[in-house]
Amino acid sequence: MLHSHSKDGTIMKIAAPLMLAALIAVATQTAAGPGHPESEAESAARSWLALVDGGSYARSWSEASTLFRRGVTQPQWLPAVASVREPLGAVRSRTLRSATFTRVVSGAPDGDYVIIQFASSFEKRQSAIETVTPMKDVDGTWRVSGYYIK
Repeated sequence: MLHSHSKDGTIMKIAAPLMLAALIAVATQTAAGPGHPESEAESAARSWLALVDGGSYARSWSEASTLFRRGVTQPQWLPAVASVREPLGAVRSRTLRSATFTRVVSGAPDGDYVIIQFASSFEKRQSAIETVTPMKDVDGTWRVSGYYIK
């Protein structure tokens, strides 16, 4: 701890609150930093969303999780995603609202999942919530297993 001496010789503890604030800031940054499931999953989600944003629907299917691809065939996925995304127009903004790690997702086998919500704005829809659920796939790679827009 750092100390400072006042004119009358008493020791004043001035650094404790600053050090505590710095430790909290470092801990907060570390918790959301690289190597944590939430940040890895968010990166995977954003990469996958870029494919959908660009209209690369077939590639978005092939880069989704094994669970996703077992649940919906590519011939089912292509018109489904097109019918949801194309009426919205281009993405204008996408801001992370939350990223929550869980091992249990309703209707899916237990595993490592991160439920991510983005506040998004599109060319033809001012406000939407996109929920993207990446999972750690069988090969250990984070891949999208679910996608919903409200």
